[in-house]
Amino acid sequence: MAYSRVGVVTGANKGIGLAIVRQLALQYPKSPLNNGPFLIYLTARDKSRGEAALKDLHEDSQLKQAKALKADGGLSEITYHQLDITDRKSVDTFAEHLKQAHGDGIDFVINNAGIAMNGFDSNVVRTTLGCNYYSTLAACHTFLPLIKPHGRLVNLASIAGSLSKYSDEIRNRFLSSQTEADVTSIMKDFASAVEAGKEKEAGFPSAGYAVSKAGLIGATRALAIAEKEKGSTVLINSCCPGYVKTDMTKGGGIKTPDQGATTPVMLAIHDIQGQTGVYW
Repeated sequence: MAYSRVGVVTGANKGIGLAIVRQLALQYPKSPLNNGPFLIYLTARDKSRGEAALKDLHEDSQLKQAKALKADGGLSEITYHQLDITDRKSVDTFAEHLKQAHGDGIDFVINNAGIAMNGFDSNVVRTTLGCNYYSTLAACHTFLPLIKPHGRLVNLASIAGSLSKYSDEIRNRFLSSQTEADVTSIMKDFASAVEAGKEKEAGFPSAGYAVSKAGLIGATRALAIAEKEKGSTVLINSCCPGYVKTDMTKGGGIKTPDQGATTPVMLAIHDIQGQTGVYW
């Protein structure tokens, strides 16, 4: 079947990612981008969990009541595809599938996949930066050429990425960064400082997740600048979903996953006045 719109959500088998998929299907009929059938890729590392999430959505009472899915006469179809953003081969395999299945391109990617580990040491920092910063950006670079003109790229960041807990020098480096390389140099300095046990002396907080998200916010802005300079019309933004009650927050959040999905869904399928390079 031919689809008018195609979107991808990473890390979508639970929590905010799953809620984003649900809200995309619910909100698409009233979206200014609605111009016919809509295919949503629910991606996840684990096949059994991804397929279980897909089954849950097909039985979801909210979606059934709204007649949002194609099976109930609606516009949206949701399909599962395996994707582990930390596995280069997995990313390339999925990108190749998108190229073959959607030769004219896709409309958006929402990068929700990420990790928050317990503890703090050089291994935790290396693993956290590897997923939340380096792998997310590598996925961005792989998927960007597949996104249609005027499409969207949305990176899930966090208010934990606030610059309030850094030294003036590090904060100014973040604020003055113009390129991805500028931001990556800060991430490398952080990892090196942690390795030496001197991150606080170097002006960083002892928090791998927070620094990874500060990096993602800065690099998303830099990526938007670079793409705009190349003449690209893809809108590239980052956002904080809020403090959401999920496994990642160990149930400590104050928002529901559906409330957390509000901003990323807006950035993907609603009118954002052409804004790009913004942290929402």
